[in-house]
Amino acid sequence: MAVATLASRVAGFLRILVLAAALGLGTRLLDTYNVANTLPNAVYELVVGGTMASIVVPLLTRAALDEPDGGVLYAQRLLSLIVYVLGAVAVVAVVAAPLLIDLYAPGFTAEQRELAILFSRYFLPQMLFYGISATAGAILNVRGRFGAPAWAPLVNSVIVIGVGVAYLLVGGSTSTELGTGHLLLLAVGTTAGVCAQTVLVVWALRRSGFPIRLHLDPRGIAIKRIGRLGIWVLLSVAASTTLTAMATRTASWAGAGGITAYQNASAVYLVPFAVIAVSVMTAILPRLSQYAARGEHQRVTTGLSRAVRTALVIMAPIAAAFVLLGPDIAVVLFDHGNSDASTVRMLGLVLTAFGLTLVPFTSYMILQRGMYALQDTRTSALITVLVAVVGVGGCAVAGWILPERDIVIGIPVAFAVAYAVGLNTTAVVLRRRLGYLDGRRLIRTHARVLLATVTAGLCAAGVLRLIDSGALVSVIAAVLAGGAGYLVAGRLLRLAELRHLLNIALPRVRTW
Repeated sequence: MAVATLASRVAGFLRILVLAAALGLGTRLLDTYNVANTLPNAVYELVVGGTMASIVVPLLTRAALDEPDGGVLYAQRLLSLIVYVLGAVAVVAVVAAPLLIDLYAPGFTAEQRELAILFSRYFLPQMLFYGISATAGAILNVRGRFGAPAWAPLVNSVIVIGVGVAYLLVGGSTSTELGTGHLLLLAVGTTAGVCAQTVLVVWALRRSGFPIRLHLDPRGIAIKRIGRLGIWVLLSVAASTTLTAMATRTASWAGAGGITAYQNASAVYLVPFAVIAVSVMTAILPRLSQYAARGEHQRVTTGLSRAVRTALVIMAPIAAAFVLLGPDIAVVLFDHGNSDASTVRMLGLVLTAFGLTLVPFTSYMILQRGMYALQDTRTSALITVLVAVVGVGGCAVAGWILPERDIVIGIPVAFAVAYAVGLNTTAVVLRRRLGYLDGRRLIRTHARVLLATVTAGLCAAGVLRLIDSGALVSVIAAVLAGGAGYLVAGRLLRLAELRHLLNIALPRVRTW
């Protein structure tokens, strides 16, 4: 699953790079495209996205255990409900596109606003396909099949990469005044990628032997219970959406390229999270849900502790690399084609700041899966609201006190503070619910990882001072030196989690 996710994320990276080269990093066109393409994801998350992780998977797991047909009818009715709800919401969202654009990007010019509305009316129907693929993927996960949902985004990215390359070949403009052909190429091509992603997951579900059938009457899946749990999930997702919207609004105040610098730096920082943490979370949630359903709280604690420690030993050195190499990474990835040099520099500083966010965000999201497995959506939602309040306040402060071009750098700093607060709050709540949280082992692992990461950072910094080459050579040399330092320090510190990962990755080599 991690390999599939890595391939999908690499393709997603290439998609970002191609679009930046085609539409111009730092141009108003790319800002406009990115905001419009954010809307279907935001509305989808607000309506049902959060429900997928926190409610749907545990309910599907319980139905598979309790229902005589293995939960097939339950899953069919749930899929039907998702289709009907998202179909109606997509229609409403298309009509309300001007209001959504004004909410997310008040700093747009009149031309940008008009083009963003037009783009969004092509993009917003994507939310229906997101819902279908997510539900089908959840059904596959509960049935023990994780491959297709992890590979599906690769198809989406490949199609959008083709769209970007085609746009370059036909001489597409970087102005917000697009011709009809160029507009349709970007709008229809982007949505076609989402459709193809959905087709792959649905095909995999059909091949698994699951009978895909929509029911006119989706009742019989405890809609009232889902609604009671979903109220708190809705509050949670609304809080997260508010934080994302505030971050985008704040980035729009940084002038041309601000939104793109924030979103592309965020995309880079989320790659290791998606490859490692999402794979871990996707794999453990059905298992944690089974333990919680049986009242085996000790096994829930063990699973959460192992997941946090496993993710930590990988995320910590990557976070240090972002802090140390953010500007160089931005040059290597984005200083091409029509990109603006000042926007590339700003993106690098934003990526450096995002390095502070990676570890607390990852641990927070993993511990939240423990809340989902316990089906305590109320407490989870309240913690999410707390995180959003801290994050929104931090973004507001950044927009108020920082110079215009530095505003966007304050956004990830605000996120780091917010997720640190959320992580500690979630840990306290889970400790009370489960009795203990394996605190000594977690503290011991964090201390050893910190020492190993500092060692890696010193090795990388030393290499950077010795060489005077381009950004690509600097990044490669620093990563190699830092990686070697981290492995040596991890061995000397007897970091068991790192040894376990190396033994999995290199089973035929004596790595420890």
